[in-house]
Amino acid sequence: MLHHRHALATRTPAARTARRARTVLTLAAAAAALAGLAACQSSSPPPTTTSVAPAKAPADRPDRGARDGEAAGHVPDGTTVFDDDLPALANLDPALLTALQAAATDAEQDGVTFFVNSAWRSAEYQDQLLREAVAQYGSAAEAARWVASADTSSHVTGDAVDLQQTGGSQWVADHGAAYGLCRVYANEPWHVELRQDAADGGCPEPYADPSQDPRLQQ
Repeated sequence: MLHHRHALATRTPAARTARRARTVLTLAAAAAALAGLAACQSSSPPPTTTSVAPAKAPADRPDRGARDGEAAGHVPDGTTVFDDDLPALANLDPALLTALQAAATDAEQDGVTFFVNSAWRSAEYQDQLLREAVAQYGSAAEAARWVASADTSSHVTGDAVDLQQTGGSQWVADHGAAYGLCRVYANEPWHVELRQDAADGGCPEPYADPSQDPRLQQ
């Protein structure tokens, strides 16, 4: 028994020494690894962190030319009879605008929208259209079949609207009399005016063209 304890005593210091050696080696290896990692990181360039702010879209503002055009009676694409904040609609005869909006409300149940090509126009705009028509058709007489002068035009007085031929003008031809809305010229099926008595007696026979309209004779 004494011999056994002596053997353990003689082996214990050696084992402890071996463990210390292994611990020292392990720590040395870890220190070397950390030193290598630090050296690698110090030699690498720092990452780029520059951020670019997204560009802002310009404000959606109509240019002055568009505003001036609308003031004279031009209408943007997609205008309907309900866009009565535009001068072309706001300057119509109130009774005509009311009839148009009532008819358009009912037409929507048939899937038809009253898009507007033109309505009220300034005298200057009407004169411009007449000059362009004379240049296009070659004479004042031929131009008069399509465009009235500013002195006689029902557009200048706010008594007419031109509907796009996307269903609205045909809907007026079929149902407009009930609202007092009539097509006035055979060659311009888009041109609509108010005839208050049409609800009772129907729309009058349209003129062949504006040159046949006695109201436009000077």
